[in-house]
Amino acid sequence: MLAKRFSVRQYVEGIREGNRSVLSRGISLVESELESDRTLANELIQCLLPYTGKAVRIGVSGIPGVGKSTFINSFGGLLIAKGHHPAVLTVDPSSSKTKGSILADKTRMETLSHHPNAYVRPSPAGPSLGGISAKTRETMLLCEAAGFDRILVETVGVGQSETAVKQMVDVFLLLLITGAGDELQGIKRGIMEWADIFVINKADGTNNAEAEKMKQTLQTVLHLIHPTERGWEPAVKTCSSLNGKGMDDLLENLEELVFKLKENGHFEQTRKNQQHRWLEDHIAFLLQKKFSEDKAVEQAKQSAMGDLNQEKSNPIRLAEDLVRLFFDKKSV
Repeated sequence: MLAKRFSVRQYVEGIREGNRSVLSRGISLVESELESDRTLANELIQCLLPYTGKAVRIGVSGIPGVGKSTFINSFGGLLIAKGHHPAVLTVDPSSSKTKGSILADKTRMETLSHHPNAYVRPSPAGPSLGGISAKTRETMLLCEAAGFDRILVETVGVGQSETAVKQMVDVFLLLLITGAGDELQGIKRGIMEWADIFVINKADGTNNAEAEKMKQTLQTVLHLIHPTERGWEPAVKTCSSLNGKGMDDLLENLEELVFKLKENGHFEQTRKNQQHRWLEDHIAFLLQKKFSEDKAVEQAKQSAMGDLNQEKSNPIRLAEDLVRLFFDKKSV
């Protein structure tokens, strides 16, 4: 049985007080696909907007097995030790068959999950691309309104579409490891151009020498491919999530970057660009939703499926006809 929804005022008061139970229910509200919930969620976000925008938003990505969750657990602990209140938004891949998600990242962040100054929220990726969930932006705002000043977004994994997370964070960390064959082969150039700081994880024990070697190689490569329009030469750091080696240096580097971005105006401009991108993305989402829910369009599509299955119809032409039908109906 679903829990009874609060009023907007109850959500706002609970979230502003830092009540984690109310925060979690508020996030569930904005993730809901029910029409009544979307209306309430929009009101909630509007009321909370004045209390958002002051946190530093950090994206964390890397290939499967790089240790993102363990890294965040260690890095989040350091943030707490420095007086910060981190919120971690983890995104797990969803099954295209069952639509389910394991949501196991939280179990790998045991320290943060139980710390009173931290908050960990796992969400399924669903059909969204970019290694994020459809409501990651809204979830960040709710966490900021609840008083969390460092928002870490852990993406599903590395792919060309992973750069979508860059459109909603201030600093983008790309985690790498040695010993995975050609260490740079599996990383798309696009995501490397977006990364602000490269972090070679698991640099401990006998892996120290290989990590340093990879660091030197990567620094050479970055001079050739990385743009410098933000006025920042991307750093390459080594660290160990197990013993904390290199974490202090990484945090110092991150804070220096945020300071420089605010000083040269890129921080504020990036936030404005992200707002514009959010608007465009949501327009596309609403149009796609209206299109998929249109009964006349669905009937026309189903009637054409027979010809399509027998390869008697051009999918491109069919798509154009369906879109034309949708907009012609709206103009009547």
